[in-house]
Amino acid sequence: MRIVPTDNLPDFAALGLPTSLIAALARAGIDSPFPIQAAVIPDIVGRRDVLGRAATGSGKTLAFGLPLIARLDGRASAPRRPRALILVPTRELAMQVSDALTPLASARTLTVRLVAGGLPINKQIAALQRGVDILVATPGRLVDLIDRRACQLDDIEITVLDEADHMADLGFLPVVRQLLDLTPGRGQRLLFSATLDGDVATLVEHYLKDPAAHALNSAEASVDTMSHHVFRLPHEAKFGVVAEIASRPGRSILFVRTKHGAERLAKQLRDVGVGADALHGGRTQSQRTRALTAFKDGTAPVLVATDVAARGIHVDGVSLVLHVDPPADHKDYLHRSGRTARAGESGIVVVLTTPTQEREVRGMLTRAGVRPQHRDAVEGDVEIAELTGARRPSGVPLVVKAPAHPKQAGPAAGPPRRGRRPARDRRPFGDRHRRTTGSN
Repeated sequence: MRIVPTDNLPDFAALGLPTSLIAALARAGIDSPFPIQAAVIPDIVGRRDVLGRAATGSGKTLAFGLPLIARLDGRASAPRRPRALILVPTRELAMQVSDALTPLASARTLTVRLVAGGLPINKQIAALQRGVDILVATPGRLVDLIDRRACQLDDIEITVLDEADHMADLGFLPVVRQLLDLTPGRGQRLLFSATLDGDVATLVEHYLKDPAAHALNSAEASVDTMSHHVFRLPHEAKFGVVAEIASRPGRSILFVRTKHGAERLAKQLRDVGVGADALHGGRTQSQRTRALTAFKDGTAPVLVATDVAARGIHVDGVSLVLHVDPPADHKDYLHRSGRTARAGESGIVVVLTTPTQEREVRGMLTRAGVRPQHRDAVEGDVEIAELTGARRPSGVPLVVKAPAHPKQAGPAAGPPRRGRRPARDRRPFGDRHRRTTGSN
């Protein structure tokens, strides 16, 4: 596997991209390629299968998206028969890939459409009927559309598997293989993943033909662009420290283990004057969209998220990730932490740990290849303020215009009902709750 160089990069014109696409990039303020883009674009334009190992934030969406757009000519696609397919593991990632490629594809008179669960399926069927050039899809929804005879993959010329390792983690690979079997064997296939072992290696062996292999950064390597810290504190002191760190300037993502913990912490932060919203698997698509929009435009610069967001959020300018609840394993740590230090920028990663959690946290960080700085944490700590930008919150409650539905808001949203946890179990965040795999 070729290691991608990071200096003396060619410009986009030297990579074989058409002038109309280069002009569209210039209008978007993109003048020079990232290393992964410079490495893989010539091979994709040259119609080779490509295997790319690249961490999130490395610029891989344009690495496969630009040559894919360049490869397709301007002829119209037949109804229900797209010519390029990009498979991604989550609807949040699907939305961001679609948003990134749509204006660039329009410069080549190509259409991009998104199909994903949680979005109106009838609109997706109608779009496919009109004809789609580039289809960005989550595996489950695409299978549903194929079963409804709303989509066929016989005309697919290029297939992209993005974040293949995450699709494996979510158990999607049997469906992915089913979909790949429906695409023409002569088509070009591109696979991008942070890791290339296990089930991902099986995909490569069965579906890629003599791929050009490029490695930029594994998820583990990306930790070098971050500073890592562990703050030790008793459980009862957690919220005070969290509130001060969340009050810092800039975008921050706070990770907790459960969706109820995310809702509670976001509300508690708003109650002390911090602009925060929650993102988790229990929210509707409109609530997710609202939260991400507020996070991007600065209305709510703090996003409280479960692991559903560890791979699905791709927002530049996140300068701090705070693990309010320690992650379950080192892979979760790396994927959560990968929300900061994107695209070559630096970032701060902080893990909060109680004395009873510290041994487990140390082992998890060792497996992640991280050597963090350890310190005890208290409210008002000057050194923590200098490190993270922490400051005392205003204390003036903030009111959101569209509060979450009580079902998403957890126990704090109303009086207890039968089957809910008793009041003594209501904690500021998700420490007491078991991690529920697949529900967040």
